[in-house]
Amino acid sequence: MSEASLCFSLSEEQQMIKDTASQLVQDVILDNAHQMDEDKTIPDEYLEKVWELGLSISPIPEEYGGYGMESTPVLNAVVLEELSAGDMAFAIAAMLPSTVINTLLDSGTDGQKKKFLPPYCEGAYQAGTVAVNEPFFGFDAVNPATTAEKKGKNYILNGTKCFVPLADRAIHFLVSAMTDDGPSLFIIEKGSQGLSIGEKEKNLGIYALDTRQVQLEDCQVSEENRIGGTEAFERFLQRSRIAISAIGTGVSRASYQYACDYAKERMQFGEVIGNRQAVAFMIAEMAYEVDAMRLLTWKGASVLQNDSDARRDSYLAKLNAGDMSMKITDYGVQVLGGHGYVRDHPVERYYRNARGISILEGLASV
Repeated sequence: MSEASLCFSLSEEQQMIKDTASQLVQDVILDNAHQMDEDKTIPDEYLEKVWELGLSISPIPEEYGGYGMESTPVLNAVVLEELSAGDMAFAIAAMLPSTVINTLLDSGTDGQKKKFLPPYCEGAYQAGTVAVNEPFFGFDAVNPATTAEKKGKNYILNGTKCFVPLADRAIHFLVSAMTDDGPSLFIIEKGSQGLSIGEKEKNLGIYALDTRQVQLEDCQVSEENRIGGTEAFERFLQRSRIAISAIGTGVSRASYQYACDYAKERMQFGEVIGNRQAVAFMIAEMAYEVDAMRLLTWKGASVLQNDSDARRDSYLAKLNAGDMSMKITDYGVQVLGGHGYVRDHPVERYYRNARGISILEGLASV
């Protein structure tokens, strides 16, 4: 694909949706993000406000209850950045159903789409979740320890997953497992025998997002619930990595903006601290790294949008986002000095949340 075909600007419609998401963050999330973090929960009414925008169900064909619009990874990346600039936990929860929906649209059969897509179009927010991460040292998304053994017309899944968002309320679980053919994805329905959900995890960050371990013990899944093969899994992973990169961009942007505003107002020794070279250099570095992160994210999303292989672009985008989001959010804490270490300012939350960017796989999709 030629560089000229990459999309690095937004259409009028995309800009309108971006502005709408940004306004929602301004009106609802910014003033409540700290309390969500303290309470370790996200009110349903906030999720409903994002759901009303119709972003998750817009690419679902009309025959299944959706709007039949074209899937646009670039726009999804833009929206994820805006929501994450408000709160990372909220952004993941709000767009979580898209991870299941996009995978079905990319690689699902007609029968799978007919069975699993309509519940997301019934009006209210409906959680579908993803079980990819595993609680083992050396976890590798493309080589899951969870196994799927073929027996007749079924697969028997065994393994343990962690960091599974909203597992206690999800209607569908998109689970990665190793088959004889390589890594693959399966949809397991809520209440399936052999599927058990653990207690809420206590994580370093994203306090407001309810994540849990999920245990699969001889969980029988019909072969009709397997979504594609290794190519489908790779496409899913590419969408996910670009989405995580977009989330990292949003968190980093929020830290930069807060630190920049603080540096312009905080007086010390008769002048604002932003006039000091050490602080000014950190602010400048934060600014250009956020822009670089966004460009890598948009490039990967553009490759996906053109139905090309984004394996390299998605990996580089997530790798860069993992490193730079930690650096930028650390700078945010440093600019505030002692104030950055207390919970009265959001930079400590940004810093804790950013640690997950390099670790987590599969929690979002563009």
